Amino acid sequence: MCGRFSNFSPLDVLRNRFRVDPPDEPVYPRYNAAPGQKLIVIPMDDPHKMHFYKWGLIPSWARDPKIGNSLINARSETLKEKPAFRGSLNRRRCLVLADGFYEWKTTSGRKVPYRVELRGREPFAMAGLCSTWKDPDGKSIDTFAIVTTNANEIVGTIHDRMPVIFTPEQESKWIDLSFDFQEVNQYLLPYSENDMEIYPISTLVNNPKNDIPEILEPIR
Repeated sequence: MCGRFSNFSPLDVLRNRFRVDPPDEPVYPRYNAAPGQKLIVIPMDDPHKMHFYKWGLIPSWARDPKIGNSLINARSETLKEKPAFRGSLNRRRCLVLADGFYEWKTTSGRKVPYRVELRGREPFAMAGLCSTWKDPDGKSIDTFAIVTTNANEIVGTIHDRMPVIFTPEQESKWIDLSFDFQEVNQYLLPYSENDMEIYPISTLVNNPKNDIPEILEPIR
């Protein structure tokens, strides 16, 4: 599962790393991004620009938008089977931009939060699926879910799942319109543990209102 992540990399860094134009809306650092919030993605139908989509996928056919509350993640093993994700896998893939994510490990009866990031602390892209839902008044809401896979060895010390993280080459494939979605399984694998590190952090991260850099500080 992936229920929180961060993306506080400066806009210029994101532009240079992903070779895309900035979004139309202002970009602010997110230290504690949570479901229900509008966050930066790169959709395959506009792969040269960042967009803000709401975290929590609402399928286009859904009657109640509250379904998005339970569709923040999509298991890589069942993407082709689940009606909520099958159409998006074929036509509406996206990259979710981040520079770290959080997981909780139960230790002595309490949950200890951990931050997971790349060793170089650079931004990366997670596999995402997106969808556009229209309310009864015709207003469109763009949403996304993060694709998860089995944890690698380092993340596996705290949780059994992790988001799918791409290499730059895999990123371009994921949002390439000509890419055959039937072949995606080869890209939905755990990221190399050799390039990642984790450390325990304060329970400040437990509250999404604490969207502050202090939550990044390691604790003993």
